Amino acid sequence: MNEHEALVEEAVRERRTVLLVGGLDTGKSTLARALLQAALAAGRACAFLDADVGQKTVGPPATVTLKMLRGPEDLEPDVLARQDALWFVGSTSPEGHLLQVVSAVARLYAMARERGADLVVVDTSGLISGVHGQVLKYHKVELLQPDLVVGLQRGEELLPLLGVIQRFFATQVVPLGVPPGVVPTSVERRAENRERAMARYFGEELHRFRVKPTVFMPALPPLFDLGQLDRLLVGLSDGAGGYLGLGYLEHLPEEGSLRLITPVAAGPKALRLGSVRLENGYRAKRVDLRSLFGSG
Repeated sequence: MNEHEALVEEAVRERRTVLLVGGLDTGKSTLARALLQAALAAGRACAFLDADVGQKTVGPPATVTLKMLRGPEDLEPDVLARQDALWFVGSTSPEGHLLQVVSAVARLYAMARERGADLVVVDTSGLISGVHGQVLKYHKVELLQPDLVVGLQRGEELLPLLGVIQRFFATQVVPLGVPPGVVPTSVERRAENRERAMARYFGEELHRFRVKPTVFMPALPPLFDLGQLDRLLVGLSDGAGGYLGLGYLEHLPEEGSLRLITPVAAGPKALRLGSVRLENGYRAKRVDLRSLFGSG
C-alpha cells in the first residue's frame, strides 16, 4: 500500500472534513475521487466541494460548486460534472476574488452538512504561493476547521503554506508527493478545459429575459454605457442570498437595452456582475470592473 492509498483508508475511516491543497497538476482532483469512492464503498454520506474556480471537476468555471454523492455512479465524469448547487464567484482565478471564494466555500460547506454529508472533501485551486495563496488557504482552514489537510507537492513548494497552517491550527497536516500518472497540463489546454466546461453549461436550452439596469450588483453608475456589459458573465440571484445559476448579458444597441441569456428557466431576482466576458466559443476573458466603471 503506497502513501496515497494509506491516507485514503485512514481518512475514510476517521475524518469528517478533508481539505486538499496543492499547485497546478498535483493530483488534487484524482485524490478527491479516490477519497469519495472509498467513502461511498464504506457506506458514508459524502459531498464534494469543488472550490477551484478555473479547472472545474463539478459545474462551470467562475463558481464554487457542490456535489452530493449518493452512489458510485455519481463519480462518473459526466454525472460528477453536474452540480447540485453553485455559488457565483465571477472569475476563473481566485486572485482579486479571495473574499468571494471564501464566502462561497462557507455557504456551500454549510449546505453540505444541512443535506446530511458526514464526510466533505474540499478541492482547492492551484494558488498556493505568495501572499494571496497563503491568505486564501489560511482563511479556508480558519473557516472549515478541517480535521485533515493534505498537501500535494513537487519538492518542497508547499512548506511555507503548510507551515502557516500547522502554526495557527490544530488540524493534522499531511504532505504527500504528486500521485503517479499525473500529467502536467499546458496553459492552452487549461484554457480549453475552461472553455469546454462553460460551453457544456450553456449547452442546455437557453432562456432569454429582458434586464432592467437597476438589478445589478455592483450598481451601475449614472449614464453608464450598457454596451460595455455585452457578453459579461453574471450570477443569477434567487433573492434569498443564493444563486440559481449563471447567465451572460447581450446588449441590444438598436433598443439601448440588455437581455439575459441563461439555461436557468426561472427568472432571477437580481444579477451580480462577474469579471469575465465570454468570447466566441465561450472562452473567458478577464474584465476589471473597476476600470469598466471608471473607479479605483
